[in-house]
Amino acid sequence: MDSDSRASVLYVDDEVLACKYFERAFAVRYRVLTAQSVDAALALLADGAAHIDVLVTDYRMPDRLGSELLQEVAQRHPHIVCMLVTAYADKDVLLELINGGTVFRLLEKPLDMAAMQTALQLAVQTGRERAARRQGLVAMEESLAFLAHELNTPLAAIANFARGIERRARSVGGPQAEIGEAAALMHDNARYCLSVLASFVDTVRLASAAPGMQGGRRAGSARQLLAGLLDSYPLSAAQRAAITVEDGDDFAIAESPNCVALILSSVLGNALRSAGEQPQAAIGIRIGAGHIEVRDNGAGIAPDIVAQLLIDPVNAGSSDGKGWGMVFCHRMMQSFGGSLDIATEFGSSTTVTLNFPVHIRNEHD
Repeated sequence: MDSDSRASVLYVDDEVLACKYFERAFAVRYRVLTAQSVDAALALLADGAAHIDVLVTDYRMPDRLGSELLQEVAQRHPHIVCMLVTAYADKDVLLELINGGTVFRLLEKPLDMAAMQTALQLAVQTGRERAARRQGLVAMEESLAFLAHELNTPLAAIANFARGIERRARSVGGPQAEIGEAAALMHDNARYCLSVLASFVDTVRLASAAPGMQGGRRAGSARQLLAGLLDSYPLSAAQRAAITVEDGDDFAIAESPNCVALILSSVLGNALRSAGEQPQAAIGIRIGAGHIEVRDNGAGIAPDIVAQLLIDPVNAGSSDGKGWGMVFCHRMMQSFGGSLDIATEFGSSTTVTLNFPVHIRNEHD
């Protein structure tokens, strides 16, 4: 068993001297591995990625670009914190990597050893924080999975039994009608509980798969919360490219930041699914004075559903339960004095607006 507790750094550069220089400079503090190509780095990672904490790669190499390595590492080994070194001004590529959340730091050649030392310290700290959050989320996921296993069957049985009572009562009519109404309410509430449980399980699973999801969010601004969500949400490259963020008047979210993050994650998930059915997906997110808007260019919501969508679970829509998540999000917003509005143009778009209560609309300094 390896007793070396130092963090491990993989440095990738096609120049042999650059690899030796990096190893000589940082081997005292870190376990340094080197590779002289993207393929060699991927081979090392295939054998022991779990033991690599930080990846530092040159950008322009003869066989494959460092950006290709970063993209593969982000998909296969999301726990690794990545940094890119470059002497070239490949602006478009670099901006894509940074905006996509693939790169933790961008450093210029020739390397400033003091700056690299600071960057490595921060990268290792970030990696350890990610690992701690991931462990906490795994524990939460296991707990929720157990809870779902224990509750799904009895809740489904209650819903089915209530539906049977409702149908029998309606067929008899007369005084039995009230029993039928009560059974219908029982059925709808059981379905709602099933939906809430599934929503929590799905959200925690997504968070566990993402490297940067906050395990516990502190109070902050709407802009910070959104940036954290986009950084941690497991977006594909196409999904990230489809999202446009428009900054308006930022505001503080001092209450229930974890709840707000969960709500926004659920709303974003709905928007991604809806827009994903279009040839050219487009999602716009706007922060305004006391509200966050999420607009997608999906097919919209049928007029006979949208009017009742947030009022009562019984009117939530289709049998697949997609509308129940909105009821849940609306109730969560209401629980701390906010609200959720839906505006839709059937066949072209849907805009979901999270409205925050007056007492947390103070400007964020």
